[in-house]
Amino acid sequence: MTTFRVAFVDVYVLRQGPAGLETLILRRAAGGRCPGAWETVHGSIEAGETPVAAALRELMEETGLAPARVYNLSRVESFYRHAADEVGFIPGFAAFVDGGAFRLSAEHDAGEWLPVPAAQGRLAWPRERRALDDIQLILSRGDAGPLADVLQVDLGIESAAPIAQPPNRPTA
Repeated sequence: MTTFRVAFVDVYVLRQGPAGLETLILRRAAGGRCPGAWETVHGSIEAGETPVAAALRELMEETGLAPARVYNLSRVESFYRHAADEVGFIPGFAAFVDGGAFRLSAEHDAGEWLPVPAAQGRLAWPRERRALDDIQLILSRGDAGPLADVLQVDLGIESAAPIAQPPNRPTA
């Protein structure tokens, strides 16, 4: 019997660059799933974890970055995992960070800040390209404007749980 669950999160790491909004994309390393594919921060929701807490943890684990602001993108993608006969739901989040220095986890062998249109051309997953369209519409000014009261995540509440520091490699 096919199961359905909120299983993963996508986190779009954003900053204001000289020419506008930029997003961090990461290339999957050899030895894992989808080697060579460019993706956003992505990961599984652990038992007992909320999607927001998973997004914050994955952001730290995969980049070493802490967000200045986080937004719920008001979108949930789905993905059928045929090997598990499961439909996984994937809430999307946008995390604005200050600065640009990040660290790579062992899952990735490269990362790059790109303007949103350039990132869309490189991302492997179509759902990530579609989410960047929404991000440009909702967050291009650096905030959610009149939608902020609904979409902005209160980091004071969500950051109360400790986030483990993973071993990472420094990157510029």
